[in-house]
Amino acid sequence: MAEKRFNYSWVVVGAAFTVMFIGFGVAYGFSAFFRTFIVEFDANRGDISLIFALSGFLYFVLGAISGPLADRFGPRPVVIFGMVLIGVGLLAASTATTLHQIYLSYGIAVGVGVGFSYVPSVGAVQRWFLQRRAMATGIAVSGIGFGTLAGPPLAGWLIGQFDWRHAYQILGVATVLFGAIAGYLLSRPGSSRRNAGPEGVVLAGMTLRQALGSRPFWMIFIASMANSFAIFVPFVHLLPFAVDRGHSETTGLWLMGMIGIGSIVGRFAIGALGDRTGRRRAFTAQFVGIGLMMLWWWGSTEIWSLVVFALIFGALYGGFVALAPALSADYFGGRHISGILGCIYSGVGIGTLMGPTLAGVAFDRYQSYDLPILAAAAITLISVICSGWLLRDPE
Repeated sequence: MAEKRFNYSWVVVGAAFTVMFIGFGVAYGFSAFFRTFIVEFDANRGDISLIFALSGFLYFVLGAISGPLADRFGPRPVVIFGMVLIGVGLLAASTATTLHQIYLSYGIAVGVGVGFSYVPSVGAVQRWFLQRRAMATGIAVSGIGFGTLAGPPLAGWLIGQFDWRHAYQILGVATVLFGAIAGYLLSRPGSSRRNAGPEGVVLAGMTLRQALGSRPFWMIFIASMANSFAIFVPFVHLLPFAVDRGHSETTGLWLMGMIGIGSIVGRFAIGALGDRTGRRRAFTAQFVGIGLMMLWWWGSTEIWSLVVFALIFGALYGGFVALAPALSADYFGGRHISGILGCIYSGVGIGTLMGPTLAGVAFDRYQSYDLPILAAAAITLISVICSGWLLRDPE
């Protein structure tokens, strides 16, 4: 009797989900610490925004390093290193007495840790799937959505039950333990007899140098960079925006959770829609939607309108996260996809660094979020134009 091969592909999806749930739960849980850090370190919003922006810049830009390392050595050692570093960074942050130490421990250590775990996890999934690539990617990256849903309320609860230092200690230990286990489960197709997926091993594709010389690479890169300038402003400033409008901090934390709920739906729904109707069309449509929702946010004051914003914005953000790697694999193949994704995500890192930081600086100067929100809406036009160029390519 022939040996029945174990379908390891879905184990990889589950492991990638767990890595992103933990990493981005920690990253987006930062909003729970925003106002605490303002009081603790006598800082303004621009100073505190820079912590998240620096971390986000690093975890996207460093994909250009971690991706090629995963292509060469496999995702397992790279991701384990990243998850352990996140935990160490949180433990170090819990001992900080100055804001500069938070920049080093959370901003840099956590940023580098996520940078060494995110792209290799996403890239690992691309190699295991072909026909159902966007769906599998959507399931894996929905870990980001669940992390966004759980991270801010959990962090807020831990701060309320203990204090922010003990909250970081608990999160740090949990990250090292569960993150390392998830990282160990990641592997490449064909690395053992048990882990050959039913859709086969995808080996064809461009080299990184070939991808860098192509127009689609730069259109995806620029579109993603401009989009990220906009989408990461709410991740830092939606909570203080809600408090400024007279809502409680708890309400602000749950609004962040609503973004997580929306993003979970978007990863599944928009990713699956892209598989059926064309990933390039869906890619362009979600950029248009992001711009419109930023305008909605600008006009929102009541809690119902903020909830509508959080849910729809989250769904569009989730669609972007699911579609970008799948569309990149469509254009460039799976052989060197981790390295190529890492370079594309470096553009996301630039947008992440600029958007939240400039929004905080603008608020400190003008005592209003009007300018940064409207600027974020306007810059999404760049994403629409670039993705529109992709629609001109033959199917």
